Amino acid sequence: MTKDLSEAASSSERPLWLTLLITVVLLYIFLVGINCLGGGMKGLGKGAMDAYFSDSMNPILALLVGILATTLVQSSSVTTSLVVGFVAAGQVSIAAAVPMIMGANIGTTVTNTIASMAHASRDTEFKRAFSAATCHDFFNYLSVILLLPLELITRAIFGQGVLEWMASSLSGVLAGTGGATYKSPLKAAFKAGKKVVESAADSITGGGQAGDILLGIAGILIILITLTMIVKVMRGPVVVRMEKYVTRFLGSGGPMAMVVGVVLTIMAQSSSITTSILVPLAGAGIISLGQIYPVTLGANIGTTVTALLAALAAPEDAEAALTIALVHLFFNLAGILVLYVPTLTREVPLKLATRFADFATRSKKWAIIYVIMAFYGLPAAIFFLAEAFTS
Repeated sequence: MTKDLSEAASSSERPLWLTLLITVVLLYIFLVGINCLGGGMKGLGKGAMDAYFSDSMNPILALLVGILATTLVQSSSVTTSLVVGFVAAGQVSIAAAVPMIMGANIGTTVTNTIASMAHASRDTEFKRAFSAATCHDFFNYLSVILLLPLELITRAIFGQGVLEWMASSLSGVLAGTGGATYKSPLKAAFKAGKKVVESAADSITGGGQAGDILLGIAGILIILITLTMIVKVMRGPVVVRMEKYVTRFLGSGGPMAMVVGVVLTIMAQSSSITTSILVPLAGAGIISLGQIYPVTLGANIGTTVTALLAALAAPEDAEAALTIALVHLFFNLAGILVLYVPTLTREVPLKLATRFADFATRSKKWAIIYVIMAFYGLPAAIFFLAEAFTS
């Protein structure tokens, strides 16, 4: 948190117009990266990744891919943007991508859970901070437990899962009205940026498949680096304004607190920043678990904007890219409708988080074991074991 505050102080000295200009430039480069990734994957040939991410891929393994990818890069935005790029290039089907998107939602909660460990030396603070962090964990886990089986069952019965059907219906309306939306000057600018990277890749490799591979790798690196830089640039404005938002809006009730979570996450392009900032405030007793809860749900919605932007810049199948981006949005909205709107289920994640925090406070080693195993150890072990037995 000290590092965050120092970054916030240095960022606050930068003029707002300069911060916005840097963010716009980075966002443009990020969208160029999406084009590079799609172009590289297309050059490798349609279905080149079918052996790994086909429709018949075990959805649990796809879920674990989403969890592991997100925990390793510490950003669900990176994971979902990559998935959008793969779907747009025809390398991953929408059906196979849905569990990955859900896994990214789980993986993104690791950051704020790790942040809560900074309070481990003070039991009362740790209990408040750990419960604030894990209420997000439990909400996302419960959303997957409820909605992934529903998606699979409806897919088996109707040939398309309910989230996929809703998303494809809307994307068909948005993208199927002549394609004018996706032939804008902005998209042409993204392709122009891609051509610069593509020329550099071809000059290094001599072109051909090697050039396509390098272009795809360059796209992944551009996505990772630019999103990381956007987060760093925007971290200051978010942290500096956080106290004002907390005092002004969080006491106003769930809907307004949810809007705060959406806005802060869109500003920072990272749900991890939003939720991780809340953890020290909860540990200090400034805000309550009940106030934090709707903000984290708003963060879930806000983080879908990155994938939607990536879909709009998709170089190939824009409708498929938009569909999987909308699946991410609808998944988070459905989780709120099922777990937050009904009073019967609203308190479940909070009670689970509180009880787990009581247990972890008495034996902090279990808190460490939980982070390691839930986000890294078990997903990796299950994934590699499954791969070993099926190969």
